[in-house]
Amino acid sequence: MYRAKKTITSAADLQGRLSTMHPSQVNKIIDHIDVHVRAWLARTTFVTIASCDAKGNMDVSPKGDPAGFIKVLDSKTLVIPDRIGNFRADTFFNVLENPRVGMLCVVPKRKEVVRINGAAQIVRDDDLLDMTTLNGHRPDFALLMHVEEAFFHCGKSMIRSRMWQPEHWGTIDGLPTYSEALKDHGKMHDTPLSEIEARMAYNESDRLY
Repeated sequence: MYRAKKTITSAADLQGRLSTMHPSQVNKIIDHIDVHVRAWLARTTFVTIASCDAKGNMDVSPKGDPAGFIKVLDSKTLVIPDRIGNFRADTFFNVLENPRVGMLCVVPKRKEVVRINGAAQIVRDDDLLDMTTLNGHRPDFALLMHVEEAFFHCGKSMIRSRMWQPEHWGTIDGLPTYSEALKDHGKMHDTPLSEIEARMAYNESDRLY
């Protein structure tokens, strides 16, 4: 395992190596969902949710749906539905031990993102589950997020990654397929690759909702 030779171990050392922050980067953090963040969430199709268990073990889980799947109940409260997945429920098990969560919200073709931090609960309220029903699938539960911080994050990362510029995307030739990785990592050595590929194709065509 690699061992670092030079580390930063104090806030003072870190701050001393950073450029001076513009006041707007402090002032831009709000404690609620305003008209701008609400409009962004209405167009969001993909989010990542960071969570942590009681021992400090981290997880970042992706969630995606058509625009508008994140419901704004009021200026302090969001609802994110659960959908059919791998049944690991990492975020939900973490929230049972530690309610603190962070969310990064992505809108296709926009280089900026919105970050939202707060505390979450797992809920089964009928009105919320009805509200988040999609394609006839009513979720068994949802994540209720109490917003404490919300702010726009500039687009430098998206620009550098060329996320929305397909003409600059590299080739995916030679990358392992999900089925290939699952066969090895999931210790499915006795299962034919063709069978795993068929399962994955079924998941993507018939198990989205």
